[in-house]
Amino acid sequence: MARSLQDKVVVVTGGARGIGAAMVKALVREGSKVVIGDLDLATAEATAKRLGAMALHVDVTDPAGFTKFLDEAESRQGPIDVLINNAGIMPLGRFEDEDDVSTMHQLEINLHGVIHGTREAIKRMRPRATGHIVNVASAAGKAGFPGAATYCATKHGVVGLSEAVRLELRGSGIEMTLVMPSIVATELTAGVKNNGAVKTATPEQVAEATVDALKNPKFEVYVPKSVGTLNRIGRLLPRAAGEWMVRKLKGDRLLVDIDTAQRVDYESRAAASAPAADEAYGMKK
Repeated sequence: MARSLQDKVVVVTGGARGIGAAMVKALVREGSKVVIGDLDLATAEATAKRLGAMALHVDVTDPAGFTKFLDEAESRQGPIDVLINNAGIMPLGRFEDEDDVSTMHQLEINLHGVIHGTREAIKRMRPRATGHIVNVASAAGKAGFPGAATYCATKHGVVGLSEAVRLELRGSGIEMTLVMPSIVATELTAGVKNNGAVKTATPEQVAEATVDALKNPKFEVYVPKSVGTLNRIGRLLPRAAGEWMVRKLKGDRLLVDIDTAQRVDYESRAAASAPAADEAYGMKK
């Protein structure tokens, strides 16, 4: 029987827009008490008001601040039943042209933020022997895509983290889900021309698959499901054959042949998305 999400306290980082906002909407529809955590508090509050959730500020690159955010979410709504580590950025460009600030931002938001959030969630959930952690990775966490080398590295990290922690949590009562979307029609993929075999997904499809995994616990969630099939086939092939398949499906050009003009606003926002890390490292663009 599917588990009920009614009155469950669910925290979604990066929930102000895109996939995160779609998840918030789907969860509120299930009757969950949803707390949006986002760096952009104004947008988060607008999303929360529109969907019937609560919004709080969080910079996931500030570990102490992230912990304080979770404390506040619990003080207002009760013990966290589900944490969805969704916050992430995807700057695109040739690896050799990427500067250290961009590299640091991706590592801190996409990977370190997920590591810290996952650890904090376990500390809160283990004493109650119940809970569910959802880490939003990417199909790029299972393969390498030119034009997004560091992004791929961070998502591979999220995959490895989730696989290891899942085994550590065996028998604890805490569930782990790893969500791996392909290209999703959000601001993050602005300017990306998807002419390959895998169709572009919608944020709503990712949200629906995530909610289903919460109601019917599942570890790996691919969106669309065909991405998982392609990944399994690719891993069975010799490397040369697997890379031939990627080229045939135009996966090697997916994040390279982009319209950079359409990404200006997103890239600017992504570059300003780690203020705490910038201060900690003494790094600025």
